[in-house]
Amino acid sequence: MTSTTPGRLGASFRDPSGFVYRADGVLYRQVNDVYQPHFDALLASGLYDRLTKKRWLVPHDEVPAAPGAYRTLRPAEIPYISYPYEWCFGQLKAAALLTLDLQQEALTHGLVLKDASAYNIQFVGYRPVLIDTLSFEIYEDGAPWVAYRQFCQHFLAPLALESSVDPRLRRLSGEFIDGVPLDLASRLLPRRTWARPGLLTHVHLHARSQQKHQAAGRGGAASARAIRVSKTALVALIDGLRRTVAACTLPARRTEWSDYYSDTNYSDESMTAKESLVAEFVDAVAVAARTIHDFGANTGRFSRLIARPDRYVVAHDVDEMAVEHHYRHVVADKSEGVLPLVLDLTNPSPARGWALEERDAITDRMAGDTVVALALIHHLAISNNVPLDRLAAFFARLAAALVIEFVPKEDSQVQRLLATRKDIFPTYTIEDFERTFGERFEIVRRTLVPGTSRTLYAMRRKPSEIGLNPG
Repeated sequence: MTSTTPGRLGASFRDPSGFVYRADGVLYRQVNDVYQPHFDALLASGLYDRLTKKRWLVPHDEVPAAPGAYRTLRPAEIPYISYPYEWCFGQLKAAALLTLDLQQEALTHGLVLKDASAYNIQFVGYRPVLIDTLSFEIYEDGAPWVAYRQFCQHFLAPLALESSVDPRLRRLSGEFIDGVPLDLASRLLPRRTWARPGLLTHVHLHARSQQKHQAAGRGGAASARAIRVSKTALVALIDGLRRTVAACTLPARRTEWSDYYSDTNYSDESMTAKESLVAEFVDAVAVAARTIHDFGANTGRFSRLIARPDRYVVAHDVDEMAVEHHYRHVVADKSEGVLPLVLDLTNPSPARGWALEERDAITDRMAGDTVVALALIHHLAISNNVPLDRLAAFFARLAAALVIEFVPKEDSQVQRLLATRKDIFPTYTIEDFERTFGERFEIVRRTLVPGTSRTLYAMRRKPSEIGLNPG
């Protein structure tokens, strides 16, 4: 991760209370002098102990303070950093409810959340957790919740849009990394949402209030601090937001790939054989103590299969509803070893934010891990016209080890893709696949999946490919 300050993370510069940095590969959080009374109150009130015991906040160890710091913390690290625009609806909703739980718990300890950024929440498998220890400040009697607008923009507006319009509007969170503007959300939401008291208050009327203050030339934060709000009213606000978030639900919706496993050409015997082979191949080449990325994971059948206590599986798929179904599986299992995420490999998450350093590109978050790509190559090569040599270069950039499946043209799923288009892919053959991938990877194992025309491969990246960009 790059930064203008050596060791300092590119996302950690907005908060004067402190920042996060790495030294010798270890993650630290510096607490600045300006945050001293609030940090002391966090510890003395028992809130830190309460939240870490509930596993709502990442724990930390204190280490000798760095020069110029009030405190230096060594927080527990999250296995993989993801962003709200990569989450499915259920994950965003879980993160929103945790944020409200944190605010409510803080109030009972005499503190309040000063930040309600979705980027302060991360997932360990199914479980959301707050990673910003410096998000709390001492509650002042009569003060409004200064993070109210941020909560509505980061959580409520996108949840309302996904549930009332289309789950694909999740992508707006990537374009507006400071939160979806409420006036935009209000215009995009259907008229029927004006009849829902929570959305009327916290999105539609909230948006009008913002516009009114802007027209009057008054700053939103300054105006908010001038308002006096009793603690009882503040608690009622949190309860109202919780009810509104809880009422946001996704309608039943079938997408192209959300029921993929019920519409394949696998017999029960073939699927059982493939499951055994995939597990065996991953064990043969997986990079020790690394994350495994499952591309094209769909509803996560194989992601959950290859997960183990010593592995963390990040399961990516382009289909929002498939990822939603997978997340529900993970929640039901209370799995902390599998993280479902939404990812379009033809347009993967880029670097975003200030100086393109606040939010890392996926290629910077996962380089050197193990990649599993089952029943995926034909979608990229045929549906999206990506040549095999470019696919090989892309995977070599990301994967130190690769378990990949080649699906030939005679397979029914490829025939499905070719049914409505001309076959302009003369080089989409198993010979060209092995040649192009063999230039960048050592093919360790390969075998035909029993009962199918598909071939499974286990590969290791050649040393000559390390550090190279795709051609």
